[in-house]
Parts: sequence; structure tokens; C-alpha cells
Amino acid sequence: MKVLIVGLGSIAAKHITALKIIDPKTVFYAMRSSVNADSKKGITNVFSFEDLNTLEIDFAIISNPTSVHKKTIKHLIPKNIPLFIEKPLFSTLENEVVLEEIVNNKITTYVACNLRFLDCLKFAKQYIESKRVNEVNIYCGSYLPDWRPGIDYKTTYSANKELGGGVHIDLIHEIDYAYWLFGRPQEVNKVFSNKSSLNIDAYDYANYILTYATFNANIILNYFRRDPKRTLEIVCDDETITIDILKNTVYQNQEIIFTSEKTIIDTYEDQLRFFIHEVVAKGNKFNTANEAYEILKICLQND
Repeated sequence: MKVLIVGLGSIAAKHITALKIIDPKTVFYAMRSSVNADSKKGITNVFSFEDLNTLEIDFAIISNPTSVHKKTIKHLIPKNIPLFIEKPLFSTLENEVVLEEIVNNKITTYVACNLRFLDCLKFAKQYIESKRVNEVNIYCGSYLPDWRPGIDYKTTYSANKELGGGVHIDLIHEIDYAYWLFGRPQEVNKVFSNKSSLNIDAYDYANYILTYATFNANIILNYFRRDPKRTLEIVCDDETITIDILKNTVYQNQEIIFTSEKTIIDTYEDQLRFFIHEVVAKGNKFNTANEAYEILKICLQND
């Protein structure tokens, strides 16, 4: 395989590691913004999208800051290659024209939300299919300064609104898997704030209430919790199912009914295998740009 990476950061490194496991012969190209950019072993730098005209690229991974996804996608549409786009799709909702270009040019797209490949959530999706759901509570809290050791968190895109950061969109995984499990909500209410001691201009707290026909889903996200917690609670008629995402474990009324030794990092390989073998090779549609845009609307509409 020949793969183009646009945005050679920490997320890209995870994808590169996964691809090397899937196919050790993978050839990597990286789009760099400066001729002075450092070189990474086993990766060939390219410096303009015109340079791609002489290369046969199988697909591109877009993992640069969200604020420049739109520009990157517009550059890549004429290349007519599948696009693996890191979440979130865009940082704003003023991008319908780009979506139309993707559809009109029949570009294969997949927006990466790897928690759909986590074993405990896959188990939960099957388990609740025949259940009557009365209430859903989703929580994801962790401490932003711990995310990238050795880097001032205030300089990262997560902490900066103008770069497309903010917990409401940075942790779009929770909105994505709620959409995947329960479908499109009938109504969305939300509260965003940045009142914590982190002192960042991006939102560090978000609270969503998603209204469905027979239940409500409450989603709380934050950047300031020192002891990480990431859970999904589904209250059914006769039982409560609690999914501990960090432990990849499912509890029924506090008793373990499913657990997996895999970790979230393992989902990067599973996700790319699915993208290569199901989306690219077979043309299956899964979390396309259009679907991801609907999820983005939940996050951003009326923001």
C-alpha cells in the first residue's frame, strides 16, 4: 500500500504503527507545510499537492488540525482517492459546499471514530437491541494537561478555540457512539463553558441532553477531571447496563457480563483493517462524511 499522511502528529503516529502491523510493506508519504520540516524514518516528505500527481496513492489519512480539514479535503478531491479523515470532520458547520463536492465526485470517505471498534461498545450494541431503554448517561472526564506529556497544554489545538479545539468537539467520540447506538435524536439541548482552573479559551465542559422517543440521553464531557472516568450507563426496564470504556468491561447490575483484554489503542488497527477491507475494497459505507456531518450538527448547531 501507498498511503499519504496529512498532519504528522501523535494521532498519525498511531495510524502509522497500525498500518505497519497490517502491511509491513506500506509506503508512507507525508505532506509537510515547510521544506525545513524534519524527516521521519521510513516516510517520504512531499511539499505540495501537485507533487502527488506523479505518485500512486491508495488512500490519504487526514490528521492535521480540524480547522484546516476543509482546505485539505478540497485539495485532495481532484486526486480521486479514498479519504480517511480524523474526527471531527470540520470545526464549523459552514461546509455544505465541500460535502457536495465529495458526493458529486464520488469520493470514498470514512471519518475515524475508533470507539465504534471497542469490544465493550460492540457488545453493548448487540445486547440492547431487544431491550426497552429508559435512560442513558454518558460521562467522559480527564485532565487535559496529562494528555500530551512534556507539551504545554495551552499551546495545543484542544485548548484553542480558533484551531477547532474544545471538549465539546474534541470528545466527539461520545456523541458519535451515542448516534451509532441509538440513532439520530429528536432534539438536542446543550450547555458549554470554560470556567475551570485550566484557563483556556476553548470550552472545557459540555453537557448535552439528547431527546429520543422513549428516553433521554445525558452526556457530560470535561477536560479537568484528575481521575479519568469514561462510562456509558443504559437503564433498561429490568436491568442497568454499565460500560466502563477504560476497562473495556460491561456490567449488569454491577456484575461483569463481558470483558476484553484489548485496549483503546488496539482499535486503531481494527479500524484501519475495516477501512481497507470493507470501505475501500468493497465500497461499504460506514461513518461517511455525510453521516459525520450529521453528528457534527449535534455538537455545534446553535453553538
